[in-house]
Amino acid sequence: MANGHYELTKSSNGQYHFNLKASNGEIILSSEMYASKASAENGIASVQSNSPHEGQYEVKVSSNNKPYFVLKAKNHQVIGTSQMYSSESAAKSGIQSVVKNGPTTDIRDLSV
Repeated sequence: MANGHYELTKSSNGQYHFNLKASNGEIILSSEMYASKASAENGIASVQSNSPHEGQYEVKVSSNNKPYFVLKAKNHQVIGTSQMYSSESAAKSGIQSVVKNGPTTDIRDLSV
């Protein structure tokens, strides 16, 4: 069974960003923008270590009433944000996907 992977990219403004993708290629978690590649790599490491712990997730509701979730580090900083979901149960399924795929060590550096 295929596992998820991280894609590390560099934006046109020179900042770095990563997405965690499920085995089907769907983005299940996105990072903030980082000023350096090393900071983005530290963000990936933080997702890898925090994603297996369900207590690190928080389901929220957006301004347009769509549920989504954030993954927080032990210091309560948000380290990843999900897409918007149609229901809270769909968001909770998304969390389960990040719990499963987050620990992967498959990091694809597309920033070069």
